[in-house]
Amino acid sequence: MTIPTSEAHALADAAAPSVLWLDTPDRPAARPPVGDATADLVVIGGGFTGLWAALRAKERDPHRSVLLVEADRLAEHATGRNGGFCEASLTHGEANGRDRWPDEYDALDRLGLENLDRIEEAVARYGIDCGFERTGQLTVATRPHEVADLEPEADGFLDAAAVRGLVDSPTYLAGRLDAEGCAMVDPARLAWGLADAAESLGVTIAEHTAVTGLRRTDLGVEVGTAQGTIRAGQVVVATNAFTDLLPRVARRVVPVYDHVLATEPLSAEQLASLGWEHRAGVADAGNLFHYYRLTADDRILWGGYDAVYHFGRSIDAEHEQRPATHRLLAEHFFETFPQLAGLAFTHRWGGVIDTCSRFCAFFGLAHGDRVAYAAGFTGLGVGASRFAADVMLDLLSGQETERTRLAMVRERPIPFPPEPLAWTGIQLTRWAAARADVTGKRNLWLRTLDRLGLGFDS
Repeated sequence: MTIPTSEAHALADAAAPSVLWLDTPDRPAARPPVGDATADLVVIGGGFTGLWAALRAKERDPHRSVLLVEADRLAEHATGRNGGFCEASLTHGEANGRDRWPDEYDALDRLGLENLDRIEEAVARYGIDCGFERTGQLTVATRPHEVADLEPEADGFLDAAAVRGLVDSPTYLAGRLDAEGCAMVDPARLAWGLADAAESLGVTIAEHTAVTGLRRTDLGVEVGTAQGTIRAGQVVVATNAFTDLLPRVARRVVPVYDHVLATEPLSAEQLASLGWEHRAGVADAGNLFHYYRLTADDRILWGGYDAVYHFGRSIDAEHEQRPATHRLLAEHFFETFPQLAGLAFTHRWGGVIDTCSRFCAFFGLAHGDRVAYAAGFTGLGVGASRFAADVMLDLLSGQETERTRLAMVRERPIPFPPEPLAWTGIQLTRWAAARADVTGKRNLWLRTLDRLGLGFDS
């Protein structure tokens, strides 16, 4: 049964404009802001990157005083709005990693898996109730030309019957399951649990404390806020798409809005119609791709595909609700799962992520090597943020480590151009990527970007 487009649109429009993960009475009350203060390490940003940095700093040196400040609420932005795919990959997938760093990819792959193991251990050690479940991730081909990219001759390839035995959709032609490299989590609860763990070790957390500037001094860094001045020995900037504090980072990042739908909980019969017993997260193999997964209460979270860049690197709460995108997602949902015709959506939302031209996080130091930063996660920050935290702490220590020796850590992505070139280039790239999804061929524009190591991820 094919659901009419008008009905799919109506179901999307009927969903509440709110974030599933944050729409709970269990959300912790905000910590109070902080005024004048002093700390050995100040962490700016209350998402995954900042929370891991604060926690890891105390684990590595219990005597170091650590203060984390967040302009809004913990997990309010990308951390609390993503799909909850906690991936081992540090490089936005094997192909991207091997293309960019062929000589060190095996090390990056190992470090990524070790990082995911350490996240799982931390969740258990601190008793974080975030539904952490190492289900793996299933990549599915929905167009004939995508099948070859899944390497039919290699072990682990799933033909149409095999992949539909894991999740049943008439659109699936082939698949490949990464059984160990991804876990499903409730991202907001993971963040709240990390905050509790950090506080248990002595970290101070202040919310509604917006940083207005950084100034290097003889003794460290002065962190200006609306409430006063924080004197820090060292600073970690973990603000991702919000790059105003560091112009050198801002040039290499553009903010894009990802949009998501969540369904009502599925009945036992609806679940049985999918055969989704393994509960792996799913992503299709297109350039403009969807990602989706089951939640703990058996909803389907369905997002991706139509990532939107707004002219001038605009970040605005008004961008979070985009009816045209949510309606398109609803159409695609029912094309993928026609057996769920009529299923209601309860939540629709959007969130800003930071993307860079190499598709994965980059790192560096500023202000006389007293400030470390990480940015450009391009949607892969749930897992890679912990690795990034250790990289930043390594850089601030001044000691060489296996992480800081990596070319991935030492190199920076090529900056995006100023407007209107950035907007024009991104729109052209998205058009070309969508066309390549249909034709299976990358045109001259995409091939040129490939040769230059540039891109814009969906």
